[in-house]
Amino acid sequence: MDLAQATQESEAVAEKVLQYRRDTSGWKTCREANGVSVSWRPSVEFPGNLYRGEGILCGTLEEVWDCVKPVAGGLREKWDENVTSFEVVQSLTDTLFVSRTSTPSAAMKLISPRDFVDLVLVKKYEDGTISSNATHMEHPSCPPKPGFVRGFNHPCGCFCEPLPGEPNKTNLVTFFQTDLSGYLPQSVVDSFFPRSMAGFYANLQKAVRKYHH
Repeated sequence: MDLAQATQESEAVAEKVLQYRRDTSGWKTCREANGVSVSWRPSVEFPGNLYRGEGILCGTLEEVWDCVKPVAGGLREKWDENVTSFEVVQSLTDTLFVSRTSTPSAAMKLISPRDFVDLVLVKKYEDGTISSNATHMEHPSCPPKPGFVRGFNHPCGCFCEPLPGEPNKTNLVTFFQTDLSGYLPQSVVDSFFPRSMAGFYANLQKAVRKYHH
């Protein structure tokens, strides 16, 4: 993959995800519990929804980032029940790479295992925020695999944000915009994402406590 092209594409995705973060209009809350709020609005990228999660975690920004950062052999595979494996297919720079993520069956096996191939960019902002940004791509070393349905992530990502005056707490804002493909009833998809995002925050909080305290 051409580095200049990948850099340009990933920066455009990061800009989109940053716009989602800044744009407060049109979100409808679909789930609120334990300090985590999940909302959605129709996606402009594909005929589905863009989901947004927000919650404050007990843990420093470094501790939270260590649990969510996209890296091979990282903690994410250990605690995130929606990730069975995460591999880096090609490293382009220290912060830009192509990844393949496998996910287990879900929703009482109505959703079969999926895999996703993404271009991922990690960015640091001046206020200390760290973000991970991704979008689907084709890669020659990742043809479709038997036993997996190939899904597609449209621009998505997360922001680990410092909370002023609260060094031991971190605000985490996540954006999911995923085409699970296959032949799934829309109702299954619509109930899966809010539930799995709420679970993501609960499991992440447990992971931060387990691995860092």
